[in-house]
Amino acid sequence: MADINLIQEHKLAPQQAREAAQQVADKLAEQFELDCRWDGDVLRFERSGVNGSLTLRPNQAQLQIALGFLFSAFSAQIEAKVAAKMRQVFVP
Repeated sequence: MADINLIQEHKLAPQQAREAAQQVADKLAEQFELDCRWDGDVLRFERSGVNGSLTLRPNQAQLQIALGFLFSAFSAQIEAKVAAKMRQVFVP
């Protein structure tokens, strides 16, 4: 199992940060057919072989993804794409 842990600093207001997090989740859901749901300030997502969360804190978004065996072979590519998307939406 491979894990991806990313922290993205931001200067967004809470609602803007939530909208940015939703954009990241929408992209992940589209690419990996994930189910996403909000639990307070934590966006949780999962499917067979992938689960994780995107936690919003003041001035910071923390993404944690656990990849199962089949997805772990692509962990470097997944991490690069997700990191780029997080930079794009959290640092306008």
